[in-house]
This record gives sequence, structure tokens and C-alpha cells, in this order.
Amino acid sequence: MATGEVTIDPEIGFFLAEMKKGWAQHPPFDTLDFPGQRAVSEQVRARWTQDGPVMAGTRELVFDPGAGVLRVRIYRPAGADTPAPALVYLHGGGFTLFSIDTHDRLMREYADAAGLVVIGVDYPLSPEHKYPVALDRIEALMLWLKAQGGTWGVDPARIAIGGDSAGANLSFAAALRLRARGELGMVRAILSNYGYFSAEVSDEAEARFGGPGSIMDRAEALSYYANYLGDWDAGVRDPMACPLLADMSGMPPVFLVIPECDILAEQSLAMATWLRGAGVDTRVTIYPGATHSFLEAMSVAEVARRAIRDSAGFLRSHLL
Repeated sequence: MATGEVTIDPEIGFFLAEMKKGWAQHPPFDTLDFPGQRAVSEQVRARWTQDGPVMAGTRELVFDPGAGVLRVRIYRPAGADTPAPALVYLHGGGFTLFSIDTHDRLMREYADAAGLVVIGVDYPLSPEHKYPVALDRIEALMLWLKAQGGTWGVDPARIAIGGDSAGANLSFAAALRLRARGELGMVRAILSNYGYFSAEVSDEAEARFGGPGSIMDRAEALSYYANYLGDWDAGVRDPMACPLLADMSGMPPVFLVIPECDILAEQSLAMATWLRGAGVDTRVTIYPGATHSFLEAMSVAEVARRAIRDSAGFLRSHLL
């Protein structure tokens, strides 16, 4: 399967074709309201969350860390330290879709491969909850973990944050918020999977990786930012909403997972340049033939499994 001048990995192509079949069993997405879109998204992705590593313990709770309620799921693999290093993971979905259920297997894979606790976060979704509601609650959770993480068997001195797409955006923004408080030292590393860092998508990216039949085109990507931002003009200039605008000095080590065939790949490449210019320890790996959301294909695609192994190694090197 070709897109622009590159070829999609055959196993990722199978994943995309199967996803397309799943979507075809439901009404057109743009005819659904947001709760309906979320319900269909959960159903289509349910297949890809099955199987995978079995945790020694999984705990789910709803609580208020200080800025509003969050649902979290805590995954503890066999053999993890007590207290354990932890990855706070923020799912993608354009600030609008998905949940800790759609990303359940991915988080178990990280916990198992890296040997650490993963804390999955269901943050408030847009457009019902505009920026900065989700960010406020994630920041509060990080501060709570620093003070109270031991009650969950987590070592507050060994915490990373990460996520995919919008979740990567929120990971950087939360770290920036913590830096402003003088608390950035609690974040030992940032894992960024196909991050969505800016409301600008170039004509070249749209021509190569967007358009009809793509996993995501420019119009869809920008609609998610429109859902997220209360004030578009102010929001697209706000570095906490668009981290590519932020000063990155002093940030912890970052691993940027970049799928080659992704309309947002240019944003991660720009972020890599921006981070390195600020003197940040930055690791970049481009995964040939991979697309946005490719990590969800770990059950069928070796390129996804390799990216998970690479990320686990990065996390171990900074947390264990």
C-alpha cells in the first residue's frame, strides 16, 4: 500500500484494512454526536485491546487529585519493585475520543516490557471540556503522585509521563506546567508517540499522507484542535496548548516515536529540532511504513512491537 512517496508496511496495511471494515459496520462517523462517536470508537478498537500481557495486579479508581475527578487504571506487572517506577500514560484521540479502555493493551505491553507500573488516565474530553480543563487535572495528578504516590506503591522519585498524539501534547504541557512551579524534577523522562503539537499541518504533509482513505487528514486533525480550544486565535498561540511554541530548556530526556507515514510526523521532527536546540537529551526513531496509531497494531505488526520494545528500553534506562 503506497501513500505519497513511501509504502505502508504490509502488516500495518492489514491493520488499517481491518479497522476500515470495523468502521463500515457503523453509521458514518460525521453523522454521530460526540457520545456516539466515542461509543463506536470503543467498539471498533475493542478487538485490538484483547490478549497481551497479564498483570500481577490491576486497580481502577475514580478520585480527585485536586483539580477535578479523574478515572485512572494502575497496571502492576509481575516482578515490579515496591515502590515501583511509573509511567503516567495519556491516551490519544484528538482530545475528543478514546479512553483507558481503547489503550488498555498498549499500557499493559509497556508495563510488562519495561517492568514498571503504568498509570492510565481518563482525562476530560473535548468539546465538552475545553482547554485547559484536562491539563489542569493532569497537572494535579502529577503533583498528587509526588506527595502521595507511595500509597499506590509508586516511587515518586522515578516517574515518567507519556502518551500518543493528543496525549503526547498533554505530556509536554504537563511537564511545562510543572517546570513553571519548580517541580519538573519529578519527571524523569517523556515518551512521545506520534505527537500532535501544533494546529498547523503543511500542504506537503496533507498531500503525502492525508486525503481520502488516509487514517487522518488535515481537516480531521484541525477539527480536533477546534474541539479542544475555547478561543482558537488565542489557543493556537498558547505554548501550553501548542507545545511547539514553548521554550523547552531544562526538559527531561525525551523519546520521540515517529511513524514514517503520518501526517503529523513533521511535527515530531520539528519538536526534535526544537528540543535539541534547547540542549535536551532527545532520542528519535522513525518507523518505516508505520502510520498514525500504529502502536495499536502490536498483535499483528512487528514494527509496532519493535517500537514498544524501544520505548521500554528508553523508560528502563531512565527509571530503573
